[in-house]
Amino acid sequence: MDRRKFLKNTGWSFLGLAASGSLLGACAPGSKDAKKIMPSASDLKMYWGDLHNHCNITYGHGDMRDAFEAAKGQLDFVSVTPHAMWPDIPGADDPRLKWVIDYHTGAFKRLREGGYEKYVAMTNEYNKEGEFLAFIGYEAHSMEHGDHVALNYDLDAPLVECTSNLSSRKQKAKGHKVFITPHHMGYQGGYRGYNWKCFTEGDQTPFVEMYSRHGLAESDQGDYPYLHDMGPRQWEGTIQYGLELGNKFGIMASTDQHSGYPGSYGDGRIGVLAPSLTRDAIWDALRTRHVCAATGDKILIDFRLNDAFMGDVVRGNSRRIYVNVTGESCIDYVDIIKNGQILARMNGPLTPVAPEGDTVRCKVKMDFGWNREEQYVHWQGKLSLDKGKLHGVTPCFRGAAFTSPQEGETEFHTHVNRIVSVNDKETELDMYSSKNPNTTTAAMQAVILDVEMPKDGKIIAEFNGKKFEHTLGELLEGSRSHFMIGWLSEAILFNRAMPESCFTVEHYMEDKEPQRDTDYYYVRARQRDGQWAWSSPIWAERV
Repeated sequence: MDRRKFLKNTGWSFLGLAASGSLLGACAPGSKDAKKIMPSASDLKMYWGDLHNHCNITYGHGDMRDAFEAAKGQLDFVSVTPHAMWPDIPGADDPRLKWVIDYHTGAFKRLREGGYEKYVAMTNEYNKEGEFLAFIGYEAHSMEHGDHVALNYDLDAPLVECTSNLSSRKQKAKGHKVFITPHHMGYQGGYRGYNWKCFTEGDQTPFVEMYSRHGLAESDQGDYPYLHDMGPRQWEGTIQYGLELGNKFGIMASTDQHSGYPGSYGDGRIGVLAPSLTRDAIWDALRTRHVCAATGDKILIDFRLNDAFMGDVVRGNSRRIYVNVTGESCIDYVDIIKNGQILARMNGPLTPVAPEGDTVRCKVKMDFGWNREEQYVHWQGKLSLDKGKLHGVTPCFRGAAFTSPQEGETEFHTHVNRIVSVNDKETELDMYSSKNPNTTTAAMQAVILDVEMPKDGKIIAEFNGKKFEHTLGELLEGSRSHFMIGWLSEAILFNRAMPESCFTVEHYMEDKEPQRDTDYYYVRARQRDGQWAWSSPIWAERV
């Protein structure tokens, strides 16, 4: 399946509550009622980026050029983000916080002493219209208002100073096209958590960063709690709190990664629904809230309400809802949320069911890592098929697991992973894996193979002088793993093959019961491997 073809795909499966007749308003694909709900075709595509990440240009680790190279390897657009200012920085009279003041003010000084000019020049160097877009951005901290990122349209955008009131930065930014986006919103108010009193609906803050390495701020419950020493997650900074206040904003994610690896897998990515990979098209899609959030996998969510796209506002009491989700692994469930409650849930299978027939379309994830030693393992080799066709290879490359400056890591070197080549039979890879820092934080590198092949066809891994192979039939039964040297050495995992029926969901329904003057709806999708994606809301106004 061509990942760029966002609509009009075939082979969708309908999973979940409606299949047993317990979901009000649902109808099966292809039925007479479904034809009334099917949205119009669209030529929009999903492009993926990271608009908030860090390297050693201020405080952080990894060379800026390596950061841009890493971004090019698995993203369509990026803003490598220097830390720029903290007008209300605390701790002047508290010796306990002196180190906080020192490393922040030192970083801000380096940015103003030539660092910003170097950053602007390299951003311009990497920006290639239609191929890979680079944006200028920078971060400002605020105890009172929460941390924000300023993202600029112009490739010669200046560094605009602000006072402790971030609205002053909005005023100074007039004349320049800029988005000002809050992030790690769920921290305690007054301690760099988001203050929703600062939110102003409009072109300057069309979306907010709900997920990053800091955790998930959808609500004060659920996956990815805040674990950084900046404190726990609380309700008043969350997305659902802001939506319940009546605010309109898009939902996105970015990594907030501090080791020079934009798009680091699992740390957060923004998806943008746009007609082309041009600066104007991407910027306009950002402005109109046609954005979504993903943790790592590029999960495609086509969410429509009366032909409106995510981020739009419609009028009408009858809401025709269409959802089409394509994951990268087995879907656990897909939720349609209305006003903070689940309107509908479509469940995926507990265990994927191997399809009938000899030739099968599947996705197979290959993981490399689990090294025990401190040194990086350099993986060089290829994955190949002896039969069938390789339709595509999706990178799942991670950077080092840093969220803050690391003591003693002043010379940290980013190990950039690469897909060297791809054809319809094989892909050559060059990757580096580190040891998992603990039993709950992954540091493996991976790719996802999109294959169409007979069940007796083999997927072959040849790396670092070793060769392992399994038939697709074996992988449809379950995953297979191999140590490279022996027990407690690095390993390769052939993950369970995922047939199309387990990673695709299509659903139609109609909601004829307005609850408020303006109701909001959004979609979230969870895979069984813990990867998530969320659409931006669509708002429906009562007539």
